[in-house]
Order: sequence, then structure tokens, then C-alpha cells
Amino acid sequence: MAELPDSVLAFSGRLFHIARQSDAVEVFLAEALAACCTLTGATAGCVARAAKGTWSRLAEVGQGQGLSEELLAEALDRHELVREQGWVCLPLGSDRHTTEILAVCESEPTELPWDAVAESLAQALAAVRERQADQHRIRRLEAILEIAADWQQTREMDALLTQIAEASTRLLVAERASIFLWDRARKTLVGKPALGVEGGQLEVPDDAGIVGQVLATGEPQRVDSDGNQQQVDRQVDRQLGFQTRSLLCVPLRGKGGRLLGVFEMINKQQGRFDDSDEEALTELASHAAIALETTQQHEQLVKTQNQMTEQAASQAQLIGACPAIEALRSTVQKVADTELAVLVLGENGTGKEVVSQQIHYLSRRRNAPFVTVNCAALSETLLESELFGHEKGAFTDAHEMREGKFELASGGTLFLDEIGDMTLNGQAKLLRVLEEKVVVRVGGSRPIHTDTRIIAATNQKLVEMVREKRFREDLYFRLNVVTIEMPALRDRDADIVELAEYFLAEFCGQAGRAVPQISEAARRRLLEHAWPGNVRELRNLMERLAYLSAGERIAPEDLSFILSPAQEPGFLSFRGSLNDVTRQFQSEYIRQRIDAVRGNMTEAARQLGLHRSNLYRKMRQLGMESPE
Repeated sequence: MAELPDSVLAFSGRLFHIARQSDAVEVFLAEALAACCTLTGATAGCVARAAKGTWSRLAEVGQGQGLSEELLAEALDRHELVREQGWVCLPLGSDRHTTEILAVCESEPTELPWDAVAESLAQALAAVRERQADQHRIRRLEAILEIAADWQQTREMDALLTQIAEASTRLLVAERASIFLWDRARKTLVGKPALGVEGGQLEVPDDAGIVGQVLATGEPQRVDSDGNQQQVDRQVDRQLGFQTRSLLCVPLRGKGGRLLGVFEMINKQQGRFDDSDEEALTELASHAAIALETTQQHEQLVKTQNQMTEQAASQAQLIGACPAIEALRSTVQKVADTELAVLVLGENGTGKEVVSQQIHYLSRRRNAPFVTVNCAALSETLLESELFGHEKGAFTDAHEMREGKFELASGGTLFLDEIGDMTLNGQAKLLRVLEEKVVVRVGGSRPIHTDTRIIAATNQKLVEMVREKRFREDLYFRLNVVTIEMPALRDRDADIVELAEYFLAEFCGQAGRAVPQISEAARRRLLEHAWPGNVRELRNLMERLAYLSAGERIAPEDLSFILSPAQEPGFLSFRGSLNDVTRQFQSEYIRQRIDAVRGNMTEAARQLGLHRSNLYRKMRQLGMESPE
């Protein structure tokens, strides 16, 4: 190989220097042609490209005449230097697939290594184009990442699909885009958004057209205006009132490579879809698939949560139509849509927690947690940890961090049952949190904001407890914004049978048996009973009947384990002050309940509408001995 002249070597170095300084092909070619004319003494020069039988000039300098397209075509066809009419034309580089020609108008013939000149120009031009492509790729990738970040904020499927389509058409400069999700069960591809289709949704068989081929092969496909147009589904075009000229389609793959569908771009606005477009759409599709799967999971979670909320709400019903219950329903409806604190008063077993749940499920907080705390079951040492949580190592058994009930209920409702049994020290700590809406875990120092609605309940007379300094007055007023008083079941004669039938049907359904009818005599027996355990006692009775009774009817003898009117203690047999009589009655009734269940304290507590621990405490208060 002959050694190149110093002038050509210097020219080559000059070209690569220009290439390093140039961000655009047009700028580089203008300076490179000027350097070429200086090297050759030419008066003009240009770089021309052939495309579909037409020549276009990428850049030109100087004043030159007589350069014909025939001369350019001859040099391209022969792939060698051609001289004619003062012009030197030769292919740009040694690649026989090149479609670009360097043309220089000589002022006088020169003997230069023209092939080396053209090759240097071709290599420098390739470097500029590669850097320009890299910059374009980086800008596209940055745009894709920004777009994908926006997609991750959307949690509604139709809105996300529209957002994906609009962002993709802007980025790839196309007319339309559609995301086809694969309905495997129906063997259908469902495309959204679909402009021109009612409902904005297009359905096609999963083996139809280009989208079907991409789904089947898992490989991208392109269709150009002068290419394989017969593969385009023209029936879809007619349905949409649209003409597909060019198309780019890539698969949508979720986690583990699972095919979710295909992503289609239609009609590049300038030119045709190229490799960089396919690369960009493939990258977009990977981000779109993540966003779609995330949104699908979110929608499924919301659906499941709504179903669970509806199920929980359906179980928190106020059964009955007596005036007291109708008034209660009205109050619940009014209170539910507010953020007011509610104090529910009533005997054990009247349904204080049910009413509290109904308030929650009718409120704006219905999809957030409903958390229950039994204040009577919490000792002084456990109360703070239970309500406010603790940090790891806060005390001997604190092996890990634990959130308190206030944190767990944040956004929802915290139900404080048996609030009257809370100690004065516990009341002070509770009041502080209610006022500041901030908790600090035991052993911690970081304040944690809570957004919790408080509903409290008790069977005690808080007004008397406030008067006796056993309950803080400031806490009482904080809790007692709205008071709801639950009627005792003995005051709801009209509802007793309805409640009995409701519970019996519920438990028979769980037991998998037909619901027996309650005979008239049994109904009378239910109405005669005093129901000291209120609705809870009736519910427990119906549960027992559902599992233990036989036959298609409930007879009075099936109710033998509740007291008959003759057995129920008569008030006239008691003597003494009201307090003494009350203690005698409670002791006698508790003893009868325990005897009736043969010493089963758990069952006795259930029938009395008490927690087992509360029953033991009550017996100690009355001076009674435990049978266990």
C-alpha cells in the first residue's frame, strides 16, 4: 500500500478534529467539504445521497455547475471514481452498500489518492453520526425514564393506558398508539385507547394481523409504506376510519417474561420506523408492563379490600324496627359522616361494638382499619405499650419494634371498649394523645402523627365516676361529643323474634343445615325471658340451637337451658337497701348461671355478656368464691 502524502494525512486529521467538535451532521459536512476543497484546490463540493431513485444533497459548498444526477448514479453503480465535465465523483467509503457520493468540482485535474480522501471523510462522518445517535439515544432514554416515573404514579387502568399511548406517540413522533392486553381465556386482544371505537376499546382475535404475529412469536415487527402491507388488518382500519401506512409492534412482557400483550405504534410522521424507534418502543414496553402489572395488582387489592369492607359492613347491622332502634339508625347516619368523637353507653351485650363498626363503615374512613382495644383487659403496665407501641429493647420482653393501636388505626377508627375500666394514669396518657394527635412509642423519642377517629364505649355510669373522681372530667368531655345510648333487649320486645330468626339463619348457614322454624310457644318463651345478657345472650342461644337442636321446629323444651319465668329470681324476695338488693341479685344470678352450665366459666361469661376476666373480677367484688 502506497504511503499517503502528508497533505492527505493532515486532511484526515483535520476531518477528525472537525468531527470531535461537531454535534450535527450538516455542520460537520459543511466544514469537511470546505477542507476538501482547500486540499484539492476545488471550487465546489457536495455530498449527495440516493434514496428510492431520488438524489438529495446533504451538504454543498462553493459554486459548481454541471453536476448531473446521471454522473452521481454512474459513480454509485460502478462504485468507483468517475470524472466528467470537471467533476470528480466517487462513493463515500469502501462499503459497497453506501448510497452517498462525494463530488468535487476541480479547477484543474489533480492526482490525489481520492479513495483515501473519500474513506477519511466516510469514517469521520460515521463517527459524527454515531455520536449523534448516542446523544439521541441518551435523550430518549432520559425521556423514557421520566415518562415511566409518571406512569408509576397512576393507579387507574384506563387512565394509565391513555397516558402510555399519548406519551409514546409524542416520543416516537407517531400518529397513534394502542396497547393490546391479552385476554387468554377469551383468546382475544383488547386494545386501548382505540379512537373511533365506541367505548374506546378494540377487540381482535389473538391470532389476527401483525399484533397476533407479535403475540405468537414474541418478536417485534415493522411494516413500511412500501413493504409488507398485506399483513396489515385492513378490517380494523375500516372499523376505525383510519389508514395504516407504517407500523411498529413489540411484545409486552411482565415479570418472568410472561406475555401480557403487545404495544403498537402507527404511522411515523416523518420517514419510517427504524432500529432506534424499535429499541425505544421495546424499552417503553418494559416500563409500561411494570406499570400495568402494578396497576392491575393495585386494582385487585382495592377490589378485594372493597369486598372485605362490604362483607364486614354487612355483618355490622342493626336488626330490628322498634322506635329505639329506628332512632338509633338515624343518629348513626348523621354521626357517621362527621369526625366527631362518639361515646356509646349501654349494658353488656347490647351491641355497642356493632354500632361503632356501623359508624365506621358508613364513614369516609370505611376502607381504613377498624381497631378494637378492650381497656378492661389491659393492665397498667401493658396499656401504654398496647396503645402507643414500643421500640425494640424498650423493656425485657420487647424483642422487636411493635406499632401501637393508634398507629394501626391511623386513617381509620379506634374503638376503645370498656373505657370506664381504664386507670386514671392511663386516662391522662390517652387524653394527651387525643389532644396532640401524636404518639411516642415506649422506649422511643420520635413523635408519630396519627389521624384516628375515636369511638369509646362503656357499661358504666361515667357521670357518677367523674363526680367520684374515678374518671377524668376533661377526658369525659373529650370523648362525649356525641352520646349514643344502646337500649337493653328487654326494652325491645318487638325485635326479639326478628333478632332470633336472623341469628338462627346465620348460624344454620354456617352449620350447613336448613333453618328450623321457631314455634309460637318458643316465641312466647323468648319474649318472657328477661335477657340479662341482652343481644349477645340471644345470639349465643341461637348459635347453640343451630348446632345442637334437631328437627324442623324449635320448641319451648329446646330452650330449657334458659331460665323459665318461674325460676327467674323474684325481686320481692330480696330485703335491704337498694345497693344490698342489687348485690344480692347479682350474686344469685351469677351463681344460677354458673350452676346451669355446670361450672363452665367461659360459657357462663358468654351467657352473662361478660368477658371471662370481667366475670372473675365481678365475683371478687361481690365476695363470691370461684368454682375453679
